[in-house]
Order: sequence, then structure tokens, then C-alpha cells
Amino acid sequence: MPRRRTLTLNDYVEGVLKHDPSIVGRAITLVESNAPAHQELAQQLLARLLPHTGKSQRIGITGIPGAGKSTFIEAFGCHLTSLGHKVAVLAIDPSSSVSGGSILADKIRMEKLAREPRAFIRPSPSGGSLGGVTRKTREAILVCEAAGYDVVIVETVGVGQNEVTVRAMVDFFLVLMIAGAGDEMQGIKKGVIELADTLVINKADGDNRPRALAAQAEMKRVLRYLQSTTAGWSTQALVASALTGEGVPQVWDTTLEYFRTGKKTGEIERRRRAQAVEWMHALIGESLRTRFYGSPKIQNLLPKFEHAVAHGEKPALAAALELLESV
Repeated sequence: MPRRRTLTLNDYVEGVLKHDPSIVGRAITLVESNAPAHQELAQQLLARLLPHTGKSQRIGITGIPGAGKSTFIEAFGCHLTSLGHKVAVLAIDPSSSVSGGSILADKIRMEKLAREPRAFIRPSPSGGSLGGVTRKTREAILVCEAAGYDVVIVETVGVGQNEVTVRAMVDFFLVLMIAGAGDEMQGIKKGVIELADTLVINKADGDNRPRALAAQAEMKRVLRYLQSTTAGWSTQALVASALTGEGVPQVWDTTLEYFRTGKKTGEIERRRRAQAVEWMHALIGESLRTRFYGSPKIQNLLPKFEHAVAHGEKPALAAALELLESV
């Protein structure tokens, strides 16, 4: 097969701003790359795209395994495109801790949404990253915004309390739950629920609907005792069925009401500023880690220190401090 043409910086910028899905995909691949040459080009690209970003509604969706995240997002996304919205879905697939690979099957699971011309689905491996999001999710959000997607959905892995990371990337955080699985609080950490702007009991159809309504009533009681994560907003508990579509429009109506409230109180603007600062700190941490492990001196010392720690010859803290002092 012929090799694809190498794109210049101008090719990337023009393609993204013209809403070319293939170029958008390649731009995200570029910002996700760890190659030094790609990273330099990616930073130039982001600098050019930055003036065209910030106009989307950033939505994070998480939930326990089996809650039907992909099915719900497909129903939700199709509802939004039917209303004329352009929807980008950044779906994070868990990477294997053994092989490092990931399934990247969201385009298969969201087959109907993937055929929508106003939708863009980008599966990315989490790469073992905490928080259920890939390291470059923030950059991918900016690329999608510059491409004109006015709703950007980040689907997270569903790894539990570490998913608080996504809270620093999105404006609105939705947690999916299911009824009939025993204690409703067992399947997901309290810390994640405390971060939610809306809870949705999914699969509220057929024989399961009465259980979903009971779970909704229970969650409403629980929410009375939890402090809302967003000033001026009371966390909502809704029911929906991704299978039938029932309740999905109400979820979007609640989302819109959240954004209206947040803009009125200034909470959205405050959160965006906090997101930018959080991104800066994340980049600093990533850069320091890369420079540390890339240092020839550390590469020479590290195996000896690892051996000493593994065999109890040196405490882990002392080894870490000594290595840090060496650079």
C-alpha cells in the first residue's frame, strides 16, 4: 500500500479548521505521539489552534463496568446530532497491564453514531494512565474544538476513584449507574459520586424499570447528604434507557440547564481557568518525568538502585531521594 503523504504544520491547521475528519484524526495521533519530533510539531499545532478552541461543551461520562457507557453515549450522541450539534467522542480504552495493548472497539460498539456525518469518534488507549483518561486527552479536546465540534464527550475507562482526573478536564461530569446490582453504593466509589453533576440510572426499561426508579429515589436521598461539586447547582438523579432512548432527551435538557446555570454564576468560566492551570501542572510533571528517566546518568544508576531496593539493601525512599539529588 502507498504511504500516506506527510503533512506539514499548515496542512494540519487547514485540515482541522476545515473540519476534515481524517486530518482531525491524524492531528490527534500527532499530539498523542511520544516521538520528540512529533511532540515539537504537536505543540506548534496546538499553539495555532488555540484561538479557535474553548467554544464546546465538555462532558465527561463515567460509570461502573456493565453500566452501558458506550450504548448510552451512542444514544446520547445520536440525539444531539439530530438536534444539529456536532459531536466528538473521545473514548478511552483500557490498556492491558500485561501486553500494553487495548481493544479500541468503540467504533464497533457505537456503529450507528460512527455513521453520523456530524459525529467523530476517536478511541485512544489509556496507556495505564490513572484517572481513566489518556495523557493527551486535553490536547485531543482542543483539536476537536478547533474542528468545530460543539459537544465533546470524554468516555472514561471506569476504574473507580482515580477517575477524578477527568473532573479537571470537563465542564460537566455525568456518572452512569445501574439498578438491581445489590447495594447501589457498592459499584462505584463515593468520591466519584461526589464529583458528579448528574447521576443517570441507565437500563431503565422492561422489568428493570421499577428497580431503576427505586434506585433513583435512593440516590436522591443520598445526594441530600453530599455537597454539590458545582456552586449553584444541585446534583440531579435521572433515569434513562439507552436501548429505547427513553429519558435521553431529559438528560440533555438537564445538561443544558447546568450550562445555563454555570454561565450565569460564572462557574463554567472559573472551571475553564482551573482546567488550564491543571493542564500546565500536568505538562510540567510529564516533562520532569521524561527528562529524569531520559538522563544518561539516571539510566546508568537506575538498574543498580532497583536491584538494591528489590533485595532490601536500600530503602525505597532513600533510593528515590538519592536518584533525585543526582540530577
